[in-house]
Amino acid sequence: MRSIEPVSSGSPAPGGPEALAELLQRSSRGDEQAFAELYDATAARVHGLALRVVRDPAQAQEVTQEAFLDTWRTASRYDPAKGSALSWLMTIVHRKAVDRVRAAEASTRRDLTYHHRNSTTEHDSTAEAAHASLEAHRVRSALATLTDVQREAVELAYLGGYTHTEVAQLLHLPLGTAKTRIRDGLIRLRDAMGVGQ
Repeated sequence: MRSIEPVSSGSPAPGGPEALAELLQRSSRGDEQAFAELYDATAARVHGLALRVVRDPAQAQEVTQEAFLDTWRTASRYDPAKGSALSWLMTIVHRKAVDRVRAAEASTRRDLTYHHRNSTTEHDSTAEAAHASLEAHRVRSALATLTDVQREAVELAYLGGYTHTEVAQLLHLPLGTAKTRIRDGLIRLRDAMGVGQ
């Protein structure tokens, strides 16, 4: 930090309320040296407040920089009749820090909302495989209850993917007979698997 030169007895005490007010007023007229002195006299307190609010050192540094930049731009708005220069400066810092916390919270909420909307629900693949295995066993057991001619017609139609006409041609049957075997086989399968009960 820059050291402040000793002042004569007629000047306000360095870092005191009157000195800070004077530095702020000089800064409002574009006096860069006055602003540098104001920074040196208040930076530790400004950063400390920012850190207490945002609780993250990197974020606190950014808030401190933003607050001093805002102070430089708006120093002409400072009115000594309304309060001390330090309280005016600390109000700016507090407002910037709170804005940063709110922005971070809003960002976190957006991220969580996006994650919830776009994430797939995890499932238990082991349970899913076990369920599929049980279903396959049920189907095989049900197929075993069919007559040979029913099982052959149903397997061609539903496991082989053939149309009724193709099943009839493959089995050298009239189309009506093939349809009847498929229908009777499906009825027996339904009953064996307990579907609709």
